[in-house]
Amino acid sequence: MTETRSTCPYCGVGCGVLIASEGGQITGVRGDPEHPANFGRLCTKGATLALTAAPPIARQTRLLQPLRRLQRQGPAQALGWDAALQWACDRIAHILHLHGPEAVGFYLSGQLLTEDYYVFNKLAKGLIGTPHLDSNSRLCMSSAVAGYKATLGADAPPACYDDVQHARCLFIAGSNTAYAHPILFRRIEDAKRAQPALKIIVVDPRRTDTAEIADLHLRIEPGTDVMLLHGMLHLMLREGWTDTRFIAAHTHGFEGLQTLVRDYPPQLVAQVCGISVDDLTLAARWFAGIEPGESRQPTLSLYCQGLNQSSSGTAKNTALINLHLATGQIGRPGAGPFSLTGQPNAMGGREVGALAHLLPGHRELANPTHRADIAALWGVPDLPQAPGKTAVEMFQAAADGEIKALWIACTNPAQSLPDQATVRRALQRAEFVVVQEAFATAATCDFADLLLPATTWGEKEGTVTNSERRISRVRAAVPPPRSTGSTDNGPRHDWAIAVDFAHRLEAVLRPGQATLFPYPHPESIWNEHRAATRGRDLDITGLSYAALELAPAQWPCPAGATSGTARLYADGIFPTADGRARFDAQPYQPVAEPRDARYPLALTTGRLRDQWHGMTRTGTLGRLFGHVPEPALELHPQDLARHGLQPGDLVHVASRRGSLIAPVQPSDALAPGQAFMAMHWGAEFLGGSGNSSGSGSNASPGSGVNGLTGAALCPRSKQPEFKHSAVRITKAALPWSLLAMAWLPEDEVLTTHAALRTLMPQFAFAACVPFGRERSGVLLRAAAPAAPPDAVLTQIEQLLGLADAHALHYADRKTGQRRTMRLAASGADLLLQAFVLAGDTRAETWLRPLLQDALPAQPYGRLLLAPGAQAPITLAAASPQVCTCFNVREDAILSCLASCHGSEEGRLAALQQQLQCGTNCGSCIPQLRRLVRRSLPSAAAAAA
Repeated sequence: MTETRSTCPYCGVGCGVLIASEGGQITGVRGDPEHPANFGRLCTKGATLALTAAPPIARQTRLLQPLRRLQRQGPAQALGWDAALQWACDRIAHILHLHGPEAVGFYLSGQLLTEDYYVFNKLAKGLIGTPHLDSNSRLCMSSAVAGYKATLGADAPPACYDDVQHARCLFIAGSNTAYAHPILFRRIEDAKRAQPALKIIVVDPRRTDTAEIADLHLRIEPGTDVMLLHGMLHLMLREGWTDTRFIAAHTHGFEGLQTLVRDYPPQLVAQVCGISVDDLTLAARWFAGIEPGESRQPTLSLYCQGLNQSSSGTAKNTALINLHLATGQIGRPGAGPFSLTGQPNAMGGREVGALAHLLPGHRELANPTHRADIAALWGVPDLPQAPGKTAVEMFQAAADGEIKALWIACTNPAQSLPDQATVRRALQRAEFVVVQEAFATAATCDFADLLLPATTWGEKEGTVTNSERRISRVRAAVPPPRSTGSTDNGPRHDWAIAVDFAHRLEAVLRPGQATLFPYPHPESIWNEHRAATRGRDLDITGLSYAALELAPAQWPCPAGATSGTARLYADGIFPTADGRARFDAQPYQPVAEPRDARYPLALTTGRLRDQWHGMTRTGTLGRLFGHVPEPALELHPQDLARHGLQPGDLVHVASRRGSLIAPVQPSDALAPGQAFMAMHWGAEFLGGSGNSSGSGSNASPGSGVNGLTGAALCPRSKQPEFKHSAVRITKAALPWSLLAMAWLPEDEVLTTHAALRTLMPQFAFAACVPFGRERSGVLLRAAAPAAPPDAVLTQIEQLLGLADAHALHYADRKTGQRRTMRLAASGADLLLQAFVLAGDTRAETWLRPLLQDALPAQPYGRLLLAPGAQAPITLAAASPQVCTCFNVREDAILSCLASCHGSEEGRLAALQQQLQCGTNCGSCIPQLRRLVRRSLPSAAAAAA
């Protein structure tokens, strides 16, 4: 066995990992104790990376050879790499000849490595001449980019992770850090434990796990962040809490902002935001760092999609940075506005200019000097003179027929972009769609004319940059897999695919000239990228692959520097023309789509604790569905009661763009009038004919939660407003229901899931997910107005191993009832291995635990096949899972707490000692604390 030092491919924390491998297979992963981002810690997602990267999962999910479709969404034909890339070259060259360079668009991903990003950017803007290259970072970070540049002068988070332990106030706005950046949240927990006086303010309409740690939770109305922040500054000015010396010495534009915030008095702000004046005042004082008898205490703000994903995203960002500048809370330990990057390399993409308005080295495409710099570096006569179309705009242009070719790499727009009706119309109308992807299961693969298999985590070499500007090496632990039957197959590195294609296109566009892409390996790309940063705010000319082999480093790190830079602007000098930061005075604007009588609920989307993005990787593991096993729409209990709903009832959820059907679940984390659904639920897991974007003949079935979200954009950042959609719900009248569950061989679970997914449109509602921990299974839940054809149910039974002579069957075609069971002997017992309940699924309450908990089936006899039969022995449904690492459930925790005494910390320690929960990754600790607090005598007395 060997261990390879690399970096986690999930969130922007950028945790270091050690990958264990043997015989060309990844066998394990653990946190790198020497990496300064995580010091050995990993969350549930990172800790299970090895399980997703090796057989049997990889064998069922990976693309292994190029595939071509001659008919959109038709059968795919295998090709060798030479034929595939030549076909791509011929098609793109033909489109360029007929329509020009702006008929081609590239859509990339924050999960690409910096070297991949760099080559694609050069290919698009340098060789083809199209400015239409954007990244899914547009969906998560572009408002933060615009906010930093508008105020501080450069896209550079000025703080670092170590500042968490130096801060005396943490202001967490629009970020469920406990779920989205779990290892950083462990640092917050550590800081609070070490400094009980640390004040934590959380701004979020939901009471998330992050809000559980707050000393002050500002549960504002969705979209009112700018109103809140201006109101805080109004109070700071009134009470004399601003830093007038810092403002005078290091900023300009304060007078305009001062005039603006006069119109945001506390009473108005409290009314609009839905909070109290006292809480607003307390937040302003804590943020300003004003403690009686003490010097100004440092405040660190942490913020993410709640601020960014908004039609006022840039204004929200600048309003928060205004507070830092007004109070001098920047450039010193524990102070600063710290944007938390969503993806592992969204920062690296920005560094190399992989957004539609950028060029390498934080240069602007619209700036003639910047264009001349990069044209000279690349050896081309000119570059596009205006910014290209951003993510949402690019797909709108393709839907309108303006963009003819789309090249999509390492991202899944058919799941992740808003307004899926437009996205899918774009993918269907474009003349040529290339999808460069590692996983065949991504929804976007269904729309590709050409599928190009790419390498993924554990196989790639290059670099990524995390939220604190720290560059880490990504290293290959194993070679890429290969398919059989050809020597010209197997996944290739993303940069290598782009380079090979570029060489072919150069032969058409600039024959006989020296190549623009002389890259034999990733380091050669890195060196050119490094040269592009010379003299810029992110200068990394002092870094090399050799230096990064020793340790990750933060930029800037210019030539001659002995180390990177942890904090920026300690000298009060900012990268603006005059060295001063700028206040940005923007008025509060309500959400783009306010609620009204037709659409009275405010839907927001966000993350689950154990899942990542579209779940192309995490969604392959049944154990990661233990915490949240199936898709659901969360509503406040009052809203369930108002609509006459019970937990688990199916509802139609409709917005102005589309609709879906989903079960409802009550949640006290929400305020009345709000709804929540996880961003991860796309067509891969949630479908049915009632789940569509658009209406009429052009409706796009199976588009998931983003069939509901809208494409309203922040005018400055062009980031869409995912965090607010006006919706309505109505109870779904679907009397016929189905539940199918089966344990399957490990190497069949995901292929079975993929096959069941093709049947989901047969039902009005359908959800299909893996389940299981020590064993692997798949669950299909569906509903319809009436029973589907028998052939559909027969196909489901066949896929779940229920079609042989040993299965037990009952069918009543007249009533639409059908039950099928498969049992197997285990010692003296018969254990249920698979079942289908069709027409009447009430027996789920005892059949599901019978299967999942491997309980003897003999006592149930003929009841297994009796429609509507109740079990003679009461079986409790499995208690909700709290700890994924050790599969600890809530009932075990409550039982343990019943015999615990003492303080909150003492009871938590007892839980950890007796059950091990919370002792590995720590992701469950916020939920454990919530359960512990409920067990305290004071909590019990309050409840009584």
